[in-house]
Amino acid sequence: MKSRSFPRRAFHAASIQTGLLLGAWDRFAHAAWTDAPIQSYGVMAGEVTRHSAVLWGRPDQESQMFVQWDTDEGFGRPTRVSGPHGSHLADYTSHCRIDGLPAGERIHYRVAFQNGSGALSDWELGSFSTASDSMEDVFFAWSGDTAGQGFGINPEWGGMRIYDAIAKIAPQFFVHSGDMIYADNPMPKEMPMADGSVWKNIVTEAKSHAANSLSDFRGNFQYNLMDDCVRAFHRTVPLYVQWDDHETTNNWYPQQHLRLRKDSAAYDAMETARQLSERAKQAFFEYTPIAPMPSGEKRIYRKMARGPLLDLFLLDLRSYRGPNSANHQSEITDESAILGVEQMRWLKRSLAESRAVWKVLCCDMPLGVIVGDNMEGKPYYEAVANGKSDAPSGRELEIAELLSWMKDADIKNTLWITADVHYSAAHYYDPQRAVRKGSFQPFWEFVAGPLHAGTFGPNELDGTFGPEVRFQWAPKPGTKLPLPPSAGMQSFGTIRIDGRTKRLTAELRGLDGSVLPNGTIEVEAE
Repeated sequence: MKSRSFPRRAFHAASIQTGLLLGAWDRFAHAAWTDAPIQSYGVMAGEVTRHSAVLWGRPDQESQMFVQWDTDEGFGRPTRVSGPHGSHLADYTSHCRIDGLPAGERIHYRVAFQNGSGALSDWELGSFSTASDSMEDVFFAWSGDTAGQGFGINPEWGGMRIYDAIAKIAPQFFVHSGDMIYADNPMPKEMPMADGSVWKNIVTEAKSHAANSLSDFRGNFQYNLMDDCVRAFHRTVPLYVQWDDHETTNNWYPQQHLRLRKDSAAYDAMETARQLSERAKQAFFEYTPIAPMPSGEKRIYRKMARGPLLDLFLLDLRSYRGPNSANHQSEITDESAILGVEQMRWLKRSLAESRAVWKVLCCDMPLGVIVGDNMEGKPYYEAVANGKSDAPSGRELEIAELLSWMKDADIKNTLWITADVHYSAAHYYDPQRAVRKGSFQPFWEFVAGPLHAGTFGPNELDGTFGPEVRFQWAPKPGTKLPLPPSAGMQSFGTIRIDGRTKRLTAELRGLDGSVLPNGTIEVEAE
């Protein structure tokens, strides 16, 4: 059996399995080396398939990553893999892809780093489940939005507690729908709340101002990994990650000149959002368990197969969009794009090739929820909907084309999951309610969040594609917003696919992991 490790910055070196340093691992595992690497941010697993996964770690100095994995929690006969040499060029982060894993098994792994003088760090342990080859139940969770609106790590409240709740229900994996960090939101030490309480934050230098430099973006990811609940969650729940706007800055689009924004003082006046996003993307790929494409391209949209019951289609509605605008264009052009030509071509091809029962489109923004953008002081729109509830226009044109194509291609059993709007909802898109009746097959969109940020909403829906609210959990009218995490209105969603009946059950869950009243929806497979 061979395993493949991906070197720093490349990720595509040849696979190797090694017995080298076996003796050193055993000899130094408990040694008290004063100069040994220290892993302060735990470990993560991601990109898990039937037979492979990407493991992540970050020591505090240049050193080499070593991995052991086994189906035995006691590591009776571990497979040993030598990983990449982490350097300062990637802020010491390391990724190692392991191959040859058995399908449908719980994999236990441990990660250590050895520096040039031979000192070995302590082992960091984790585990994950590979996708199954058979029709076994699938159970996963999703949500988005972490550390936004100034709500960070509050030790007095117990940290980012929702991550602990997710880990306790033991999903096979977690889809982070974006806004993994809030790079544009400085973190105050204290914030007075409407109920008279005071929210208190741990604050670091990187979180004391809006992120501008690569170091700032790295520091935002490090901040979340300081939280005990987040690190414990990563030890047992593997990730599939997306990004949205706050990994860079609020409501950004690539062509935007930052000097036009209301918050332009936070940025270099000569900086474009595209340039800023390149720094953000580098930190995103360094600090998440995501691998570049085999070509080396740092592309976020991808398909992940989870066995015969499920394919995930992780989308990127940020990198290829046209400018935010009134969103009323009459043709699909670069100006009205939200997915873009290449991503749309990939998505259609991947959906057509999918043989999974369920095709879940993981979208970083909802389709029918009206999301405004006033960053340039104009009545622009940030998401797909443009508030007109008439024939598709603007960014709606691409979505209308996709939905129509899916009907013509007979792509069955699709649904969309998303976050972004900071409240929880279930929307049923009925083609008979749409402006262009019968132009697509009916589908569900499930919205969750925030994980640990301010709670807002609810937003109005645009009627173009006929969405109907079937469930909604949001602050009551007149509530002073945003609500803090301590108000208890954080949320995530889970999906279970029954291996026998193929029925899909979606459940919207609250801060403690319990299912919200009326928050269960069952969908039969065709």
